[in-house]
Amino acid sequence: MRLRILSIAIALSCAPAMVFGQWLHYPTPDVPRKAGGKPNLTAPAPKLPDGRPDLSGIWLSAAKIPCTPAISRFIECGSEIGGSPLALNIGTGVPGGLPYQPWAAALAKQRTADNSKDDPHARCLPDNPPRSYALPHLTKAMHSPRLLVLLNEVNAMYRQIFIDGRPLPADPNPSWNGYSTASWDGDTLVVRTNGFRDGLWLDMAGNPMTDAAKMTERISRPNFGTLEVKVTIDDPKAYTKPWTVEMNQEIWVDTELVDEMCLENEKSSQRMRGK
Repeated sequence: MRLRILSIAIALSCAPAMVFGQWLHYPTPDVPRKAGGKPNLTAPAPKLPDGRPDLSGIWLSAAKIPCTPAISRFIECGSEIGGSPLALNIGTGVPGGLPYQPWAAALAKQRTADNSKDDPHARCLPDNPPRSYALPHLTKAMHSPRLLVLLNEVNAMYRQIFIDGRPLPADPNPSWNGYSTASWDGDTLVVRTNGFRDGLWLDMAGNPMTDAAKMTERISRPNFGTLEVKVTIDDPKAYTKPWTVEMNQEIWVDTELVDEMCLENEKSSQRMRGK
């Protein structure tokens, strides 16, 4: 997994011209600030013209992976690094663990035993939701009353969430992101997604998601600096009942997305052979 902290450090030390060119330190407009100039993250959330919370901003997982001795062998880090523990195993966020169907439990166990050698993320394939909430890559939300667009910096991926009243497609062509529509429940945006392709990975551990899956996200913005995100996966082919995890996000200001193409000079996947 590419660590954003490491990539930014390399960019700062090796390519100062690129840093300026990519606006990594350009001030974000309309940020509420304290007297000393620091962002006031507990200020009220901004509003759309229709009075609903505006989810726009650049976001990253609020949960962080601890910097363990195993990780510090490879990078110099403090107490935490970018990305959520749910990126490693989304089941750690489910009380009692994931409610597997027997075949799904066996598959996840085998993928882990194989050192996740077939992980689509490691092989530069798209990151399906909800996985992108946990990975150490920034996501830029652009929100209007009828549409929420999520731009992820890795591999220039995007996702569209329609808030215009359209129904979910009845027989969609399977896709990595699925098809998403949303409606408001008070100040919470409820996003429903179907049409996933089969064989998706929810995390590095290889927990599966199938083409039978439906996903519901409940997204709220209690203040300027926080998105509260609850994700429910209902996939009767892989799991015996629906389950829910919290994948909250924190805002990043005075920065921008970077051009991050996994396939560019990628050499690792050809050596991924498992045990």
